[in-house]
Amino acid sequence: MTREFFNYIDGKWIPAASGETLASHNPATGELIGAVPASDARDVARAVTAAANAFEKWRKTPAPRRAEIIHAVADLVRARKQTLGELLTREMGKVLPEALGDVQEAVDMGMYMAGEGRRLNGLLVPSELPNKWAMAVRDPLGVVGLITPWNFPIAVPSWKIFPALLTGNTIVWKPAEDTPVLAVEFVKIFEEAGLPPGVLNLVTGYGVPAGAALVEHPQVKMISFTGSNEIGKQIAVRGAQLGKRVSLELGGKNAIIVLDDADLDLALDGIIWSAFGTSGQRCTATSRVIVTPEIHSELAERVADRASKLRLGNGLLPTTDVGPLINRDAVDKVHQYTELGVSEGAALLVGGARGVEGDLAQGHFYKPTVFDRVTPTMRLAQEEIFGPSLAILRAHDIDEAIRLNNGVNFGLSASIYTSNVNKAFEAMRDLTTGIVYINAGTIGSEVQLPFGGTRGTGNGHREGGGPPVLDAFTEWKSIYVDYSGKLQRAQIDTDALVQ
Repeated sequence: MTREFFNYIDGKWIPAASGETLASHNPATGELIGAVPASDARDVARAVTAAANAFEKWRKTPAPRRAEIIHAVADLVRARKQTLGELLTREMGKVLPEALGDVQEAVDMGMYMAGEGRRLNGLLVPSELPNKWAMAVRDPLGVVGLITPWNFPIAVPSWKIFPALLTGNTIVWKPAEDTPVLAVEFVKIFEEAGLPPGVLNLVTGYGVPAGAALVEHPQVKMISFTGSNEIGKQIAVRGAQLGKRVSLELGGKNAIIVLDDADLDLALDGIIWSAFGTSGQRCTATSRVIVTPEIHSELAERVADRASKLRLGNGLLPTTDVGPLINRDAVDKVHQYTELGVSEGAALLVGGARGVEGDLAQGHFYKPTVFDRVTPTMRLAQEEIFGPSLAILRAHDIDEAIRLNNGVNFGLSASIYTSNVNKAFEAMRDLTTGIVYINAGTIGSEVQLPFGGTRGTGNGHREGGGPPVLDAFTEWKSIYVDYSGKLQRAQIDTDALVQ
């Protein structure tokens, strides 16, 4: 019997207005996880109304009290880390240690945002006039719409939900259709922690119609979207037409630079983890290695050898190194890029095929793939593949390596391996990405710093942590308090003071 889950609207668990459902399956085994509502515009409208009705009371709830609820959520997530991690692996596919890390990031983000509840910093500055107080505070936006991806189905939502709630907004959340059951379990924790009805609403379903309806709804003041560049650009255009704030976190084409003076063993570990962790399905995944000539052949050989030994399988098994891709379309896309790379003249060193042996035939697997002799203009070196596919390029020196890193339409994460501190600082100065690593891979972030990128990776907002995350979900309000007891005219009266 199929286990059925529901939308969460105004504090109640209810089916879609249409009665239709969509199924969630384990990408490693084909196991049916459950069925969730296939929502449409009617469900979104009901959720938005609930969020709008809850907004006034929630925004007037003191920020420290809002933070206490967030803290309680983080505590509950920590207590259920193993259970949530196992569900995450079953529904999304990543190996269990990575799934537990995904859950831990939600805990970390909850604790960080809870701490902000007694800060929520504004600005206090001197006035140009006597007996006058000048300051700025943050105001919530209102109802915000959150559209989140399947590859980090609890971490990325936590990046959005916790700061949005802390700053006094109410929420309608549309999770990815590939990982809706975990979203249901996450929302249940908010309910248990005492979040008032209507403050957080969950609507599951496909991007069209549910996600599109959320973008279109006139009472939704902001859309925060993490996902593909194609959809992100559509949302940006429509958001501009509707006058909505839009925060985008999109793709990446991240590179690890390895110089002749690098520790090759350390670099190799970083490359394998960054390229094939989460089966390459991270926006920060390494899809390019840019290496200088003296070590190029040795590094390429060692990367290919390590990649060939990675074990595919169910992420719940301790013997598995690399789990499945999220669905059949993802497998097909990666294989299309393999065929494209071969046709462009790149040298396929290892992989390049679907994983179909034995139990793998039940899931969506692709063998870790490494190309050498990739040139900068090849599509293999320019376009996001979002799978276990790695391209190795050659650069004559650090200057060319940095130019190659910056010469793509993405700017999320970059890394350099070198033992020369001067070159490390040169890279920190000249790599035009939102995240820079020295002697570490391109994946991984910490909640006390902002997460985001440049160029086609986003639209300038930062999520994932750090004080800038509050800017995405708030408006600035400047306040002047004049206690002089007389009319003072700014700028005009300052000239009189000088005289």
